Amino acid sequence: MSRILRAASIVVLSLVFTACAHADHAQDELAIRQLVAVQTEAWNRQDATAWTADYIPDADFVNIVGTVFTGREEIAQRHAAIFNTIFKGSHAEVTVRKLVFLGEDVAVVDTTHQVTQYQGLPPGVQATEPGLLRTQMKYVMQRVDGQWRIVAGQNTDEKPKP
Repeated sequence: MSRILRAASIVVLSLVFTACAHADHAQDELAIRQLVAVQTEAWNRQDATAWTADYIPDADFVNIVGTVFTGREEIAQRHAAIFNTIFKGSHAEVTVRKLVFLGEDVAVVDTTHQVTQYQGLPPGVQATEPGLLRTQMKYVMQRVDGQWRIVAGQNTDEKPKP
């Protein structure tokens, strides 16, 4: 094989490999957006088990007051408690603000949560606007056994404008 043909073959194989390495994430994005939608529906039913169903068993979650919860079970217990008290009857609207793939199986997902109809707010948290709590949630998600799962989440409340 000539040197030029060999070099051309290497270039073509490199381009094919690069194209495969940068897979189209359209299906992944749809799956992640569906996960967020299902989680939002679970919040609106105040169903802590369903809300945490897509967390991996040893996930971490930091709530809006900075408390760290470790493990899906602990995250579910905390959400069951708030669904029975301050967020009982609340309604959430969640928008995916930004979605970045860090590789084939890892994504960072930024969402905006708008919560209304709540009974109260955690100590130190104020409504962003009268009757509205807006938070920014950042998720780290990973594909596990073909399904997108939440590895970590951190929720931060938006402060009211002065």
